[in-house]
Amino acid sequence: MRTFPVRFLKLCALAAIVAASGALAASADGGAAPSFTLTTPAGASDSLSQYKGQVVMLNFWATWCGPCQQEMPLLDQIYQQFKPAGFTLLGINVDTDKSAVLKLLARKPVSFPVLLDPKNRVSDEYHVEEMPSTIIIDRNGVIRYVHRGYKPGDENEYQDKIRQLTQE
Repeated sequence: MRTFPVRFLKLCALAAIVAASGALAASADGGAAPSFTLTTPAGASDSLSQYKGQVVMLNFWATWCGPCQQEMPLLDQIYQQFKPAGFTLLGINVDTDKSAVLKLLARKPVSFPVLLDPKNRVSDEYHVEEMPSTIIIDRNGVIRYVHRGYKPGDENEYQDKIRQLTQE
């Protein structure tokens, strides 16, 4: 009879963990995208609100991240392809050293805006825990897609989601 309370408590604890992780996932996907303003490597300000009415992809990346560097030219192609349909891509770099970002961009230039988040304020608001992390926001400012990490072929999934959202 004594094992019943212990099992019951373990089940309650497990249920609480599952509920908490579901709440975290819900806050990162399906809710309103947190507003932010960051600076470009050149020092200009750019904010999410400037892209109201567009489908926006946020791609959080770092210079030390190999998959991030592998993905960048593919993201640039996606940006060029869908930009005329009301799409933009914001590359949000989380490095603390701006010179490392400038060196990487000199070697691997991109045409989409790159923003700096050296204190990780924006990446924390978006619950970014892995590099790269990609978030797609619909025209109404609602997070519709969250993807963590990168492996070849993921860009096809991005394109499908962007195509769907730009046609809504």
